[in-house]
Amino acid sequence: MLWTAFILGLLGSLHCVGMCGPIAFMLPVDRSNTTKKVGQIAIYHLGRILAYSIMGFVFGLIGKSLYLFGIQQQLSIAIGIMMILAILLPQGKFSTSRLTAPIFKVISKIKQNLGNALQKRTADTFLTIGFLNGFLPCGLVYMAIFGAIANQNMLEGSLYMALFGLGTVPLMTSAIYLGKFLSSEVKQRIQKAIPVFVVIIGLMFILRGLGLGIPYLSPAPSTPMASSHIECH
Repeated sequence: MLWTAFILGLLGSLHCVGMCGPIAFMLPVDRSNTTKKVGQIAIYHLGRILAYSIMGFVFGLIGKSLYLFGIQQQLSIAIGIMMILAILLPQGKFSTSRLTAPIFKVISKIKQNLGNALQKRTADTFLTIGFLNGFLPCGLVYMAIFGAIANQNMLEGSLYMALFGLGTVPLMTSAIYLGKFLSSEVKQRIQKAIPVFVVIIGLMFILRGLGLGIPYLSPAPSTPMASSHIECH
């Protein structure tokens, strides 16, 4: 399932350009030195991928904890359903001001620090910008986080998110160099394809959880790590 992270990032990177494009356009890169500019952009992407990897590690730990409770199959099904519902239900359906207020305070702080970093030109600026950029709210990042949880492993969760970030690199880099280079028609087609692919990934997680014995796609349930049955002799 790790490959789905890269494709999700690759297809969803047009959405990333729309959300994070203004930040990419404002990067204080050295436009007079091509080699230095490439290095600065690479460090920016490294910062984003690092942020995604940390999130993947944390949510992979959550998935691991749920796995230890023996609900790995149900977890995969639940995540698949949540991914599909996130696409089908209206945005903001589950949001409430009481629950989201603390989150928006954190986001506001991130944006403030990001704005300060964009004013600097020191060596670590691009890593900082990319790192903070990675923590900004994004629907596709949330979809990838669901996948990280389903991996039920900290390292695989981290790798899943890193691959997602890697998938966004080509188009994000092109946006930095070329600006708004895609026609509106192409953008609309890609935007329409993103929800379809997210639903497909959701269905794959559901199939994985059903344990139908299909190699790679829906493997049979693994043997429990420990048994609660005790035989008396």
